Order: sequence, then C-alpha cells, then structure tokens
Amino acid sequence: MDRVKGKVAIVTGGAKGIGAAAASRLAAEGASVAITDISRDEEQVAEAIRKAGGRCHLWHMDTTNEDEVRDTIDAIAAAFGHIDVLVNNAGIAGVNKPTDQISAAEWDEVMNVNVRGVFFCTKHVIAHMKRAGGGSIINLSSIYGLVGAADNPPYHASKGAVRLMSKTDAMLYARDRIRVNSIHPGYIWTPMVQAVAHDSGQSDEAFRAELAHLHPLGHIGEPDDIAWAVVYLASDESRFMTGAELVVDGGYTAR
Repeated sequence: MDRVKGKVAIVTGGAKGIGAAAASRLAAEGASVAITDISRDEEQVAEAIRKAGGRCHLWHMDTTNEDEVRDTIDAIAAAFGHIDVLVNNAGIAGVNKPTDQISAAEWDEVMNVNVRGVFFCTKHVIAHMKRAGGGSIINLSSIYGLVGAADNPPYHASKGAVRLMSKTDAMLYARDRIRVNSIHPGYIWTPMVQAVAHDSGQSDEAFRAELAHLHPLGHIGEPDDIAWAVVYLASDESRFMTGAELVVDGGYTAR
C-alpha cells in the first residue's frame, strides 16, 4: 500500500484491459488517477475505483487530436494540482496483412494512435512535470518492439518506434528529473487479444492455448501482470531507472 501515495497519474486508454488494471492498481497504491479514453466505458472503471476508496476522475480524450490532448492534460493538472505520472497505454492492433497489401490509410491509422498519440501526450505533459519537479512517463510498447514476427507490420513498427521514443525522451529530460521507460508485455488476455481470437475463427480456449505455447512459462499474461510493472515504474522504487525496457513476457523474448 501507498507505493505511489500523493502522486497524480494519467492513464490513457484506461477504460479496459491493461489501462483499467493499471488505473486500479495505481489508485489502490495511493495515487490520484485521471483516466482518459475515447470509450465511454471508462465511467465504470472510475466508479469502481471510487467505490474502493480511491480518487479517480475521467476525461474523454482522443490521443490523436493534439488540441484535445493539450486541453485535457491542462484540465487534469488544474483539477489535481500537479501531474507526476503519465502512462501512455492507448493503442490499437490495426490490420493483419502483409506489408504489400496494406493501404496508406491502414498504416496511418495505427501510427496515429500508437505513435502520434504517445508523442502528443508526452509533449503536453512535460511542462507540468517540470513544474512538479520531475515525473515518470511509462510507455506501453510490446514484445514486438523488441523482436519481429510475420504479422501486423504497422503494429510492430509502431511499437518499435515507441521503444526508441522512450530512450530519446529519457535522455532529453533526465536533467529535469523526468524518467521515461517502456514496458514490453508478452501476450496479455485483453479485449484487443480477444478480438484477434474471434477473428481467427477459433474458440477463446483454443486460441489462448495456442498462445500459451509461445511463452516458456506455459501461459499468457493477465492485465494485472502489467499493472504491477506500471506501479513499479511510477513509484520512487524505480528512481534510478530511465531509458530502460521492462520486459514482462513470460519468457517469450528469451527464446
């Protein structure tokens, strides 16, 4: 308890999956949490956090709209008084086609959310973190920001970009006591992965079992597995950690 007590944290894409788990864990560990999402389901997550005794408010925000990002982050800072943590979690999977069959629009859709969204949120939180005397930016990348696979080219490219954006910003803002790290999950049973399962034509159980074999631990992860990594990077426990890749993948990339 109280690992992030007194901190104010923004979690983008906080309505479901990893974002919802991260918001819940941060609140349980003492942070005031601002959930942002384009989905209206975030109301349920925020209400659950408040019922559990946490402090949480929500904002509707499209991370691909820079004006909306700027205005929302300013509003969060005004409501809570400061911003200490940004969890850039919002992302999409995009199309699963070979590179030569992907349209420019399909490519741009993934890059706009997964890369431009991280850029906009980071850009507009920096001034607030400087005023707060420092902060922690946590970017959700992927195992596919570290290794390749023969599917989802725009997704893999976007997560590789997030990995190197994290390292660059870690160097740029270290003097301001702003730490920037990336998290690289293996397969996590989230609505995004469930959607891929449904598209595959297999049952959830069969698809999940197939993915489990890719991980040396023999199973895929749950959103809470990543939420605890977020808590660590948000806390002062990781104060000497920046520009790093925190891999939480059941051993996937150790193969």
